[in-house]
Amino acid sequence: MLTPVVAVESAPPAEIEALRERYAAFMAEHVYPAERALAREDDDAERLIADLRARAKAEGLWAPHLPPEAGGSGRGFLAYAFLNEVIGRSTWAQLVFNCQAPDAGNGEILHLFGTREQKERWLRPLVEGEVRSFFSMTEPDVPGSDPTTLRTTAVREGDEWVIDGHKWFSSAAEGAGFGIVMAVTDPAAAPHRRASQIIVPADAPGLELVRAVPTLGHRGRGWSTHCELRYRGVRVPLENTLGEPGDGFRIAQKRLGPGRIHHVMRWLGQMQRAFELLCGYALEREAFGSRLADKQTVQNWIADSAAEIQACRLLTLDAARKIDAGDEARVEISLLKFYAARVLNEVIDRAVQVHGARGLTDETPLAGMLLQARGARIYDGPDEVHRMVVSRRILQEFEAGGAWTFS
Repeated sequence: MLTPVVAVESAPPAEIEALRERYAAFMAEHVYPAERALAREDDDAERLIADLRARAKAEGLWAPHLPPEAGGSGRGFLAYAFLNEVIGRSTWAQLVFNCQAPDAGNGEILHLFGTREQKERWLRPLVEGEVRSFFSMTEPDVPGSDPTTLRTTAVREGDEWVIDGHKWFSSAAEGAGFGIVMAVTDPAAAPHRRASQIIVPADAPGLELVRAVPTLGHRGRGWSTHCELRYRGVRVPLENTLGEPGDGFRIAQKRLGPGRIHHVMRWLGQMQRAFELLCGYALEREAFGSRLADKQTVQNWIADSAAEIQACRLLTLDAARKIDAGDEARVEISLLKFYAARVLNEVIDRAVQVHGARGLTDETPLAGMLLQARGARIYDGPDEVHRMVVSRRILQEFEAGGAWTFS
């Protein structure tokens, strides 16, 4: 029996299109002109971010990833995908509109799994923009792609957890108010029941921010850092546990699935901005007697980029529609994650190549985009793991005597 095919609407509804136009107008007036100043990441940049965030909040363009009951302005994953074609065009825009990683994912799991008290103490100020947060799972001594191998422990003593361990790539930990830490709470349990997620205040005694790890030559500041942390006898109440003890892996899957598609949504904006820069410069730049746009190689790059970006759009919208319908869409998200990461890198790289040496400078946003894009093939699961997930699921269908249905 064939699975019914549901058409993917590639154009946003009128209400969402009107909202996109509001975001686009805000970006044009406030975000794009501020990008170079924000990229300096100094005290002036922090003051500018605070001003832009206040403006965005006042205009009702705030936290579009979360539903109103969580304090956001969201309308679901599909609507958010359409909005991110605009928001994603600038790395700084997600911070301006308070839908940045890792806060977006932390907000979602606090909304889904937090107690009333946890939501009031941690979620409300996070959504209001009063604090930032970090997610502390990856460790330097074990593969981040396999959370069942984590070594950080949380041992129960009375009504407290005592946390010991070593983490890194705890993004945005510098200046954050709290973090959500993945730690082993029951080493004897089944692999996927060993760990729990625990909320830890950033100023908890025993929590040391060792350093912001420079990545691709960039140290960052505050939100843009990737930090190494040490937990030495960090004590927090048992009531800081998200869900039940042992739920850590399940919650991580709930967080990382939406988090991955959020990333891809942002990449759509990056791809489209790079594509526009590619086409615009190809039309104006001349070499060897004709425009770059008249060269067959450049024409091939434009055609390939257009096809690949459209494929990414339709894959993203399809996965978002399924999530809104209650499907976790794990295969679709894994497929999308590795495919879109490759397209992101290739489209930006082509745009840089067309710009020549200019593309390597800060005269355009391309160099910064290229630097950020390389990490897309690693964070939230490397390409190889997502390929494995997709292929295993497809082969399971065939082993069971069925076939893979493309929908």
